[in-house]
Amino acid sequence: MKPTNINNPEYFHQVVDCQYACPSHTPVPEYIRLIAAGKFTEAYMVNWDSNVFPGVLGRTCDRPCEPACRRGRVEEEPVAICRLKRVAADNKEDVKQYMPQGLFAPNGKKIALVGGGPASLTVARDLAPLGYEIHLFDEQPAGGGFMRSQIPSFRLPETVLNEEVGYILNLGIHTHFNHYVRSLKELLQSDYDAVFVGSGAPRGRDLLELPGRNEGDANIHIGINWLASVAFEHTKKIGKRVLVLGGGNTAMDCCRTARRLGGESVKVLVRSPFEEMKASPWEKEDAIHEDIPIIDNHVPKSFVVKEGQLIGMTFEKVKAEYVDNKRKLVPTGEPEVFYEVDDVLIAIGQENSFPWIERDLGIEFDKWNMPLVNETTYCSTNEKVFFGGDAAFGPKNVITAVAQGHQAAISIHLYCSEMNLKTDRPAPFVNLHNMKMGIHEWGYDNNVVTDQRYVVPQASKTETLRDRKKEVELGFDVMEGFKEAQRCLNCDVQTVFTESKCIECDACVDICPTSCITFTTNEENESDIRNKLKVPATNLSQPLYISDTLPTKRIMVKDENVCLHCSLCAERCPTAAWDMKQFYYNVTKAMGMKNEVIG
Repeated sequence: MKPTNINNPEYFHQVVDCQYACPSHTPVPEYIRLIAAGKFTEAYMVNWDSNVFPGVLGRTCDRPCEPACRRGRVEEEPVAICRLKRVAADNKEDVKQYMPQGLFAPNGKKIALVGGGPASLTVARDLAPLGYEIHLFDEQPAGGGFMRSQIPSFRLPETVLNEEVGYILNLGIHTHFNHYVRSLKELLQSDYDAVFVGSGAPRGRDLLELPGRNEGDANIHIGINWLASVAFEHTKKIGKRVLVLGGGNTAMDCCRTARRLGGESVKVLVRSPFEEMKASPWEKEDAIHEDIPIIDNHVPKSFVVKEGQLIGMTFEKVKAEYVDNKRKLVPTGEPEVFYEVDDVLIAIGQENSFPWIERDLGIEFDKWNMPLVNETTYCSTNEKVFFGGDAAFGPKNVITAVAQGHQAAISIHLYCSEMNLKTDRPAPFVNLHNMKMGIHEWGYDNNVVTDQRYVVPQASKTETLRDRKKEVELGFDVMEGFKEAQRCLNCDVQTVFTESKCIECDACVDICPTSCITFTTNEENESDIRNKLKVPATNLSQPLYISDTLPTKRIMVKDENVCLHCSLCAERCPTAAWDMKQFYYNVTKAMGMKNEVIG
């Protein structure tokens, strides 16, 4: 095996598991250390640079970083990365002074953004400081997109959303709210130099084929439309008996909102087994905590209507069978189940809808009626039209929309600068610097605490169920935030090995608490090396750090999977062959690029 090339920034990037898993590659350990140091404003700005909405995401993110967290390999629960983001947002001081300050020198280019959600807002934030004239169109009365219309206020207070959307709109964005774009052709025929489509996935799936669907229509609601109606206060009550169909996060938002609008008996019925529901585990826990039963393995068969009034639904009981890792829902043969109901909320998925995009504009669509979008540049087959967020590749989440918005903004800037959208993309900003402060002192707290994950406190259930705008989670206070931050293993502080200094005393092997270091002979195949380590390296998704050949013809092999970044190897090494260096990786944004727009 060849030595590991640690000069390739993607090697250490992959080792920082949380950051690598984050779609926008937020420098997670960096902001967690700042929180532990009480530097909340600085921690907020580290987040704002990457994920744009720290206060929103600190409450609502799908948390792809947490399953990847290294702490989860040591004990059951990862670091509460998401909720620590909120600690920074809740305790920051005035941050506007650290943000780009307008007015910006105009560069003569105009950009139209269709949709006011997280992807479009990210594009606006990244391009406005470069002098672009940004026009944002949205049919809603305020910015935020589905963050405003589909995330209930008891999870995301309107004040938090307004604040973070406001930071962007105050950069001089021209807003056209309550304006539904009916023709992309008209926009392209206007004087816009590029158009970004961030219109989301606005159409909820229905059960039109089920018997009784048309007859019971007055009391059957599409989940995302109903949530929007509640958010904008068009709907203020619901029947006492409510069934919610679906197993995703939208279904969880629907059932919990229904409890606050008068639903006394609210049930969730889902086709799949409970463990395979698409909803996040914490979303299911919150629903169950609010006395909402989740009934799995039930397939809807009909809406039951009597004298023009919806009175219930019937369901078929099924069980999951698996063949070649493919699931099949098989009827159990039991009698159909009937549930009485006053209202039904259908939350079984969302679809894209582009009736306003004419099909003669050079934009190609696939068989699912989705635009063909390049996954690197987010450009469509019309070079002036870019897509991002749910409009690009279907429903995902806020953090994915933000990440795609960053990349689309880069592409728009390159396009307006007459540069190549692929070969001229900026490399990430990376740095590797020494953390040594003394013989056994480091520029970070390397103590590995044994604390279990701290529980985020919640307001009283009695209180929150009375008021749909009362936020349920209270967030960590400063001391709890500090304790939770201390659980971070600082996996951006890398163990760097220098072969020329090593005397092969094996002291690092002896002191390593996880036995992740081995000195052994080299092999042709990685699998052979993995199997002969002191503790076999079975996690193939994590790399091996392999040194060049040492004087005894052995190599040093470190299993990155189980390293705690505790620095004991570096402290124990008598020749400083091991060192601790912080690796900083930040994806370059358009607003950090040189303004080379061609007028």
